[in-house]
Amino acid sequence: MYMMVKHIHMTAIALSFLLFVLRFIWVMSNSGMMRQKWVKVVPHIVDTVLLASAVTLCIILTQYPLYNAWLTEKMFGLIAYIVLGLFALKLGKTKAIKAGAFVAAVAVFAMMGKIAVTKTPLIL
Repeated sequence: MYMMVKHIHMTAIALSFLLFVLRFIWVMSNSGMMRQKWVKVVPHIVDTVLLASAVTLCIILTQYPLYNAWLTEKMFGLIAYIVLGLFALKLGKTKAIKAGAFVAAVAVFAMMGKIAVTKTPLIL
């Protein structure tokens, strides 16, 4: 069960990140792809699978945010990643702000990956 959920989680991470990068490219190039129905729906489906698999892994491993420091830090990283993603894709007023938010989001994503692999918090 654990390996199946872990693989689903890792696949959802890869798809979510890939879709984020792709949507950022489309936003920066003013592509009409951002108006496609699937572009508005699929990322939410992928992110729902990602969140559900994360919660399932927490339950299977009995590792919980606010109890395990590495998971708490990863959770705060996720919140930062979501906010930065909003600025990169929607809320940024200029392309420079969007690009800066994108770079910061990618850095936070990498930090979350390092924390997940090492199970060691970087800050807390």
